[in-house]
Amino acid sequence: MMRIQLYDTTLRDGSQGEGVNFSLQDKLLITSMLDELGFDFIEGGFPASNEKDSEYFQRVAEGVPELHGGGTRPLANAKVVAFGMTRRKGIAASEDQGLQALVKSKAPVCTVVGKTWDLHVTEVLRVSLEENLAMIRDSIAYLKSEGRTVFYDAEHFFDGYQANPDYATKTIRAAIEGGVDMVIFCDTNGGSLPEKIAATIDSIRPHVTVPFGIHCHNDCEVAVANSLKAVDSGAVQVQGTINGIGERCGNADLVSVAANLALKKGRQVLAEGGVGRLTEISRYVYELANMNFRNGQPFVGRSAFAHKGGMHVHAVNRIAHSYEHIDPAVVGNERRILVSELSGRSNIMAKTTKFNLGDDNALMKRILDRVVELEAEGYQFEAAEASFDLLVKKEIGQYEPKFRRLHYHVVVQMDASGLDSPGARPALPMTQATVKVQVGNRIELVAGEGDGPVNALDNALRKALVPAYPQLSTMRLVDYKVRVINSTEGTAAKVRVVIESADDQDVWSTIGVSENVIEASWQALADAIDYKLLKDNGQLT
Repeated sequence: MMRIQLYDTTLRDGSQGEGVNFSLQDKLLITSMLDELGFDFIEGGFPASNEKDSEYFQRVAEGVPELHGGGTRPLANAKVVAFGMTRRKGIAASEDQGLQALVKSKAPVCTVVGKTWDLHVTEVLRVSLEENLAMIRDSIAYLKSEGRTVFYDAEHFFDGYQANPDYATKTIRAAIEGGVDMVIFCDTNGGSLPEKIAATIDSIRPHVTVPFGIHCHNDCEVAVANSLKAVDSGAVQVQGTINGIGERCGNADLVSVAANLALKKGRQVLAEGGVGRLTEISRYVYELANMNFRNGQPFVGRSAFAHKGGMHVHAVNRIAHSYEHIDPAVVGNERRILVSELSGRSNIMAKTTKFNLGDDNALMKRILDRVVELEAEGYQFEAAEASFDLLVKKEIGQYEPKFRRLHYHVVVQMDASGLDSPGARPALPMTQATVKVQVGNRIELVAGEGDGPVNALDNALRKALVPAYPQLSTMRLVDYKVRVINSTEGTAAKVRVVIESADDQDVWSTIGVSENVIEASWQALADAIDYKLLKDNGQLT
């Protein structure tokens, strides 16, 4: 079966997404991981547009960072691609600064984007239709004369072909006459549906004497489907981004494209073991882009193989594929059993397997009843699995707290003097927390300061406990969420606080519920530390 090339443009097209910005080091790290997984082409950027992209190509030529150690290494699987546009009107390709920047980048592959739609030629570029054809032909011929592999991105191809199929075909011929190595059909507006993709490619295909690929945007939520349809119609390359990030609604998600091609269509993609690391690279890019994970993301999201309904869990426990289209491990993901008031005993049994409780139906019912009772008060254990584990330990009589909470006090002070003066700006509030806890036979009374009440409580509690439990120094708070439960109660409404914590090995979430946001936070913080201590002591298995 022919290999389908995966062309990643996360570093260029993906960085055009709202709120996405990669540093130079981020781009080098992502390049290294993409190469490890076996992506064929990595579009590094537009060297004529900014110094960061220009420096990227110089750095990549020297090597990419070793992700599992120090130093650098050469690329093993991927070729780096520099992106640019056709020459400007009325100038020779060899004198065009943008094309010169592509050559100076030393990238072995160059992708040139040009106009296919006559509307863009006459109304946006404002050149004649014949001049646009010459711009395409000349630009490709010049880069080929400089020894580069050249791909041609036929921008707005599907809209252009629908508006004027004769002219759109001429633009593709111009690229072929220039010596292009591959033509990429682009659904730039993202407005095409799979049937249009297939029909258009089938119509143009007799005129295309070089290999062709596909580049789809996701404005109709079908970029992945369109890409797969193009492969069915003969495309040998798919362009897209990790997690589908990009301008407007984003690009085709190469994570889903790779998984579907490999697991559903039996096509060869990536290096050996690359498909099994799709979850890893998805989350790696989210982290570097400072974006939240998309829990419902197919194949790699945390909820992609999460089961909540009791009937589902019962079936999955017996025959996993009855409710799962693939084994989660194949893409590096994992099955998750959620617990809520919708759960049945099957959920509880699946979630408590590690505690070796056997088939004690009475105990399972007691745990389930407690979950239902607490969720009626506003708790939500599917978002706080560590707190659920602590609940189970308490219900089975095996809970041994490592400390006792006795008292806490939080003070927030702000100096408002001088605020009436013109141009005066208030000073930042000062927050101090005092906690009193019992550790063994000792009482610890400790104060801590922080940027806010929760941070101050966290600092004070750690200060009190680290002397007895030094491993807490490796623990950190990585996320904090607050949600109002019964908003109709106004300022007296209950709030739910979920805290995500991590150490060098694990990530876990805990929950607290109260009418007072500080009390809810205190509960979640204490649970997080309790869980860490029990986990490290081997008391959660």
